[in-house]
Amino acid sequence: MSLLEQQLSAAAAASYPLHMPGHKRRMQPAPGLGCAAWDTTETAATDDLHEAEGILGDAMGRTAALCGAARSWYLVNGSTVGLLAGIRALAPRGSEILAARNCHKAVYHAIELGGLTAHWLVPPVDAAFGVYGSIAPAAVEAALAAHPGVRCVVLTSPTYEGVLSDIASISAICHRHGVPLLVDEAHGAHLLPLAVSHGWQGGAVAGGADLVVQSAHKTLPSLTQTALLHWNGGPLADPEEVERQLDVFETSSPSYPLMASLDGCTGLLAAQGDALFAAWRARLNRFFAAAERWRHIRLLCHGRDSVQNHPLFFGFDDSKLLLDIGQEGAAFLRANGFEPEMVCGQNLLAMTSPCDEDAAFERLAALLTDYDAALPGRSPALPGTLPLPGRAVCTIEAALLRPFADIPLAQAAGRTAAEYVWAYPPGVPLLAPGEEVTPDFVAAAGTLAASGTRLRHTGCKNSAMVRAAT
Repeated sequence: MSLLEQQLSAAAAASYPLHMPGHKRRMQPAPGLGCAAWDTTETAATDDLHEAEGILGDAMGRTAALCGAARSWYLVNGSTVGLLAGIRALAPRGSEILAARNCHKAVYHAIELGGLTAHWLVPPVDAAFGVYGSIAPAAVEAALAAHPGVRCVVLTSPTYEGVLSDIASISAICHRHGVPLLVDEAHGAHLLPLAVSHGWQGGAVAGGADLVVQSAHKTLPSLTQTALLHWNGGPLADPEEVERQLDVFETSSPSYPLMASLDGCTGLLAAQGDALFAAWRARLNRFFAAAERWRHIRLLCHGRDSVQNHPLFFGFDDSKLLLDIGQEGAAFLRANGFEPEMVCGQNLLAMTSPCDEDAAFERLAALLTDYDAALPGRSPALPGTLPLPGRAVCTIEAALLRPFADIPLAQAAGRTAAEYVWAYPPGVPLLAPGEEVTPDFVAAAGTLAASGTRLRHTGCKNSAMVRAAT
């Protein structure tokens, strides 16, 4: 065993994962390092991912059937490659797109690489938890009417925190305008047809989106880096162009262990999916019942909260557990053997999957109940701050070609950003190249930094600085 393997094994043994990957180190359909015999390359017998006509074609067909798609592609570079290829296939270089402002940075990189002009759909911010709400169908309708040259619409649903948009209504609007819809469903790979009977809403494939990108590794039993790109049929997205762009952006030497993991995940869910999802739902319901007793800790859409308290949400994926316990709560959980997915401001996110242990979640509920009881004098938590984007001075591509200087964040208001600033996870840019740096952004960045949230700056390593065009 290598030194790195020893270190990773020690880290895994020290805590229970409230984070991705979805196999939770328990259910692994394809073996990891013990696969030298079939860690192979493209041959007549093993097929070619970029021209799949044999065993890989058959495997992707099985996955498409499970997901209800007309066609599915295996991705071994994560959802990032699906977003890059999908956007490039739908929006030729130099064209216009309509995109949600809370998209993952991979969408911004696709805009950058394609020299695209983006018209942003800015989702409203939920005041109670400081997270983005749903994209309203009426906002899509109005934006498409205002920008008739748009070549595609790109949305994220569910968001990192679990907020869903009305994909069926938005798909219908896009199609009336003759515009394809691409949904980044990276955090919703579990929103399968089989999930609906277990209390989940239908996903973007069922909602009629033309292209859907999913990260199987985030919430399902598949190895890290595995993802899927689905084509829903119909004339607005050309599957041959999608495949051509996958040839451009995805490695020409795809990992057979990763592809076997995707097929293993498919096979497991086809055979045992109903039982796994029923147990998952029961596990969540027991946790939510425990949360009803908490007096101080808030759990988004459960416990003392409910989805009715969030009129800006069309729906909510309750496999995501968003708690307002911040860094102090994270330290408490870590001290008791749980590692959260994310802490940003006061929000702490725990990700669940069909592979979690019942005993672990019973212990988690008990720990949080004890933590809640120790907070009798706690003041109401203030939500994290999400700044509204500044005015777009130029395109992302143009901003990145300008001369720049790194200047103190406190002095940056009024300048034009020359790089991205984001918190990772989830990797949604708070500031994008070409946008004006606003006092609102400067204040929000300071608030997040003061709460212990690390902001990442492309190219600029000092979080107290920002890269601005000169």
